[in-house]
Amino acid sequence: MLDLPTLSLVIGSAAIDSVNPCAIGVLILMISVMLGSGKSVKHMVLLGTAYTFAIFATYLIAGLGLVYFFSAIPIVIAEYLSIAVGILVIFAGLLEIKDYFWYGKGMSLQIPHVFAKKIQQWSGSKTTLLGVMLLGAFVAAVELPCTGAPYLAIITVLKINFDMVAFGLMVLYNLIFVAPLLIILGMVASGVKLSSVQKWKENGKGGMRLMIGILLVALGWILILIANGVINFG
Repeated sequence: MLDLPTLSLVIGSAAIDSVNPCAIGVLILMISVMLGSGKSVKHMVLLGTAYTFAIFATYLIAGLGLVYFFSAIPIVIAEYLSIAVGILVIFAGLLEIKDYFWYGKGMSLQIPHVFAKKIQQWSGSKTTLLGVMLLGAFVAAVELPCTGAPYLAIITVLKINFDMVAFGLMVLYNLIFVAPLLIILGMVASGVKLSSVQKWKENGKGGMRLMIGILLVALGWILILIANGVINFG
């Protein structure tokens, strides 16, 4: 049964997590390449939508895989696993908050350089329908371990009573997560200058990290409190 606290948690977390610098950055780069090569707006929208769908599908499949993994763990261990995930999520949040104040100093959550370089190369060459879908799947796969902490926290909450409602909430999370990509695609297609979108992304990068960091710390504490039976979602 759907309850308001869980729904609010899913929507709020997805909305903050959706401002994802990596996925947005690759889309902007891809649009820039397509516009520079003379591709039509219709073609750009088609490929951009395919890229977004690939990210959505990859995250959803990964989420279902994690639910299956958690369900196979004995109940006795599951409580301690939730606490461990909560601590991991809090640690990830503190790193994001640290990067807001001291970016580039010490440990950070970011895609490994070798993968970042590959993404940049492929963004300019994968301009077929299959190519951009493979690119989207690759971007989602390599960024999930680095920036997927909010999603991991939500999955840890949803797996407690995983049914069709919980599955629907997972789908909702991922729809909200990719929504900014579709919004940016629509803005550029309607005539907004790509440079304006790029400027917005760069100016807002620090704020994005701070919001995600605060969210992660809060989600981590919620997971620990759920594991200890202090609060109950679903």
